[in-house]
Amino acid sequence: MSYERVKDVKTLRETYPEPKGSPVDKVLYELDEHCRSFIARSPFLVLGTVGDVSPKGDHPGFVSVLDNKTLLIPDRRGNNRLDSFQNIVANPTVSLIFLIPGVNETFRIRGDGEITMDSVLLEPLALNGKVPQAGLIVHVREAYLHCGKAVLRSKLWKTNSNTKQKEISGRDMLADHVGRDRKEFQEYYDENLQAAMMDEGR
Repeated sequence: MSYERVKDVKTLRETYPEPKGSPVDKVLYELDEHCRSFIARSPFLVLGTVGDVSPKGDHPGFVSVLDNKTLLIPDRRGNNRLDSFQNIVANPTVSLIFLIPGVNETFRIRGDGEITMDSVLLEPLALNGKVPQAGLIVHVREAYLHCGKAVLRSKLWKTNSNTKQKEISGRDMLADHVGRDRKEFQEYYDENLQAAMMDEGR
């Protein structure tokens, strides 16, 4: 495929002017009460590392704010791929986007990540008596609220707006990708999903 490639920032800025005003002024370098409030109400975030993005979800406020520049994210039972953790060991740069259902704005954080298995630190994040095996500490470098245009354009919170969502079966997609019979894989998938939820007391 042949196409023109942008190879430097100067070329970009010939089309996109430098940001000014609120897009620049809104950036914080530590968390204030508004940031803490947003995190406390968020049940879902997307974690970006160098080479990977990963969804993280739990009860609202599952991310602990240790202080104005430090977060602790519990690692619940998963698939043991450890994509994000392995990336962080190699390069600590991380980004987070917090979402709250029904709220158009999102909250973004850029920082550096560290992995901890300190049981004393992780114990307050126990769920139904089960202490996380590990947690991600995020040292905040920048934090800011992102405007709601992307959510409004996508109609993300209007569940009836996308009639094609019923045409997608994640189970069938996974079954085909791993070369399994769809019906057998659906039973296997549902059993494992239910076991994971029951193990956490959900």
